[in-house]
Amino acid sequence: MPKAELTPAKKTALDWIDTNRDRLSQDHQTIWSFHEPSWREYRSAAWYVERLRAEGFEVEVGSGGMPTAFCATWSNGDGPTIGGYAEYDAVPGQSQEAVPYRKPREGVNRFAAGHTDPHSALGIGSFTGFLAAKRAMEQHGLKGRLKFFGEPAEKMCGSKPVHAAKGYYDDLDAAFSFHPHSFPALANSCFWDTHCAAYWSRIYTFECAAPETWNTSAANVGVAHVHNVARAPGAIDAVCLMYTSSKYMKEAMLPHTGSWSLNEYIPIAGQATADNLAPNISQIQYSLRAPTLEMCEQVFAVLDRNAEHCAAMSHCTVTKAWVTRTRQGLANHAMAQITYDNFELIGPPQWNDDARAFARELQKNLGAKPMEDPFAPETQVLTTPQEGEAWFRSQLPSWQHNISADDYVDYTWHAPTVRLYVARPALRAAEGGVRYPEWSRYAMCGYPACIDPMWETAGRVIAATIVDLLTEPEHLRKARAEFEERTGGGIGGSKWVAPLLPKDFAPPVHYRWPEYIDTVRGAGEWTIPTQDPSQQASLEPK
Repeated sequence: MPKAELTPAKKTALDWIDTNRDRLSQDHQTIWSFHEPSWREYRSAAWYVERLRAEGFEVEVGSGGMPTAFCATWSNGDGPTIGGYAEYDAVPGQSQEAVPYRKPREGVNRFAAGHTDPHSALGIGSFTGFLAAKRAMEQHGLKGRLKFFGEPAEKMCGSKPVHAAKGYYDDLDAAFSFHPHSFPALANSCFWDTHCAAYWSRIYTFECAAPETWNTSAANVGVAHVHNVARAPGAIDAVCLMYTSSKYMKEAMLPHTGSWSLNEYIPIAGQATADNLAPNISQIQYSLRAPTLEMCEQVFAVLDRNAEHCAAMSHCTVTKAWVTRTRQGLANHAMAQITYDNFELIGPPQWNDDARAFARELQKNLGAKPMEDPFAPETQVLTTPQEGEAWFRSQLPSWQHNISADDYVDYTWHAPTVRLYVARPALRAAEGGVRYPEWSRYAMCGYPACIDPMWETAGRVIAATIVDLLTEPEHLRKARAEFEERTGGGIGGSKWVAPLLPKDFAPPVHYRWPEYIDTVRGAGEWTIPTQDPSQQASLEPK
């Protein structure tokens, strides 16, 4: 039997979800259709702000100096403050229509963004839970305060470290972090001890500001042209040297144990200028996932040294700027247990005949035999947090206590926080070596019958758990006591890790991140690339 009970207040919250299910499904489709990438989620953020204000929340727009972030609050009197959030950034290059075959979205560049995790449903799931809890609070007189954040750029682990550094989480009594499942053995569950790892990202900007000083001994005499003298290597050479040297050094950065990854992105590689002038600017971004902060420090010490040497060799200067720095996740068993207890009460997501028919059509189009039940069995059952933890420990070295990366970890150092996983639709493994491409998962994430059970289940679990936290003070007392013990006294305690960004940190919104823009060539142009080569003629003025 479930340990949590279906109280009248919980029933009110769940009934509200039943009543509003169709509208919420349409809401999800709205955010999914925006498919805006990190730091450029203008329409998605504006939609949430408008809806939250219509629901009676007070909303600070652009919280933490981030144009596409927000902080919304609603109070029903003195009581605990419960936090949660929506994410809504999509991933460049992952465009896919909600159809059972490969088809990038119509009306946009084929390299446009798409929801992969999907954050569209992540946000609507949390949004559903908080609105349902609000309804229960109103009808049953439950005292407390809801604090709901808009968190942009999760794919860069961008906003939560900023909100944390600027004090937005300091007044929370508890927080919810919901995510579509990432680990098959933990599809419907909560993290126990093993939480997400640290994620650090930095941009190196190389500039060749004084190319004329590269070879001061060169003589310009007779009929020789000034461009015939030796040209400074410049910023393109700098970024190429940085890219290759850091690849060569990668295996020497950290011990060959534990899971970690280092990836790079080049936002700028020179400028479209005369070929005989030294390119004057380039940038490269490095992003690291690592289990410990010490490993992060070590990797970026190597990268910093490389950058200085590459700048010197190419006659450039280099500046370094953080994009983000997260901490490691901090467990809270009390929050995980009460949330999972309500998950048992609600049950795992269930898919109807419409969803199964869509999934079978996917299997057929991918060369697999359509199955009576095309969805992975793990997605249709619950896994206790303790069982999930045992699975993690069987996969990881004994010293590694954090894995993967997500910036929710910054919530965990300011309030007792649960990491809730609910299964998104995933195809059952096929025989004959058929491997399902990623786009097939993205297609299901946009098809209502496939994706709605996930966000609806998450909303139900979150709403029920918020009601428990507000009606049974012992749950919050236990969670807070555990938080105090793990941090050595709470915020500022002896074991507490402070935010890794300064309070005056300027969010990295000014870089050349991919986005949709309006130009004289038309509306909604995708900056990477501007157009397909076959369409280039259409860019010429008429």
